[in-house]
Amino acid sequence: MSYRVIQWATGSLGRTALRRVIDHPDLELVGLFVYDKKKVGIDAGDIAKRPATGIKATASIDEILALQADVVLHTSRLSMPFDRQNADVARLLASGKNVISTAGFHYPDAHGEAFAGPLRVACAKGNSTLAGLGLNPGFIGERLAVMLTGLCASLESVSTFELADASFMADPAFVFDTMGFGMEMEKLDLTKGPFATLFAQLFSEVFAYVATALGTTVAKMEPDHRLTAAPEDMNIKAGVVKQGRVAATEWRWNATFADGRKMTHSVTWTSDPALHGAKDAAHWRVEVRGRPNVSLSFNVHDPDPQAPASRAATDASIAIVIRAIPDVVAAKPGFFAFQPLAPFKSRF
Repeated sequence: MSYRVIQWATGSLGRTALRRVIDHPDLELVGLFVYDKKKVGIDAGDIAKRPATGIKATASIDEILALQADVVLHTSRLSMPFDRQNADVARLLASGKNVISTAGFHYPDAHGEAFAGPLRVACAKGNSTLAGLGLNPGFIGERLAVMLTGLCASLESVSTFELADASFMADPAFVFDTMGFGMEMEKLDLTKGPFATLFAQLFSEVFAYVATALGTTVAKMEPDHRLTAAPEDMNIKAGVVKQGRVAATEWRWNATFADGRKMTHSVTWTSDPALHGAKDAAHWRVEVRGRPNVSLSFNVHDPDPQAPASRAATDASIAIVIRAIPDVVAAKPGFFAFQPLAPFKSRF
């Protein structure tokens, strides 16, 4: 069976998605939306470093809405405020197009009816489905950690950790301004500001999904963010992190579920993984506490050792999205999430 696909946005994730769509024998590219006006009119093949496709990039959502397509792969960047993209996504859904997004929408009901309601109405109008998918959020907590709880006869807590090496990131504005690297330790408060609000909203969906999978709800979620100082001047691709200044930021939240069980979710961006234990530290860890305790650590690696450090994770994220296309298209209208595989249940 063949699926007609619109690619939305052509950043790092979007270009990878575009290549996978063009290369896939069961997918037909029928549209391409771009934010950069300089890309308008360029063939999708040129943007993706592939042969010409005949599909030209457009910055007009009206042109996209007029197309016949089974699914839109929505890979735009996260925006502030968090619901900024909801209006565009709702228009896509209402036009009869299923949407798979890497920019949120993993569990819309976590934000209440004011957020989720218009999206649900759009799904009903267009007989369409909305799915938020990716590695984190989307896979580590919602699919992997939840599955591991099924090994437990009793369950106390679930913890998920991501360690991202930022030393290869080349954009100084992102690394030093957005991420806060190089700032004086006492001047950076990760609990304040628009970025803190954005991350809290995004990852609250992980907690809501895991709680629902375990048959409970989130009673309390609190930030427990942490900073790591540079032990010496550190040269990274974006510049120099001076000794004593911020060399790593850990975005950590602790939650208590209504049934008393607990969950921690942590994302650390670092100038050097060695600051956190080992040079070959795992990119992801899952710790389940109960009877028995369960621990899992894993990485993804590009087959080319000279490839950019981020490429393997980007490939994995888009692989999740591409694999989901037939499932999302076949799903009933509304919000889509992969059903957890035999998680822990205290009651049947």
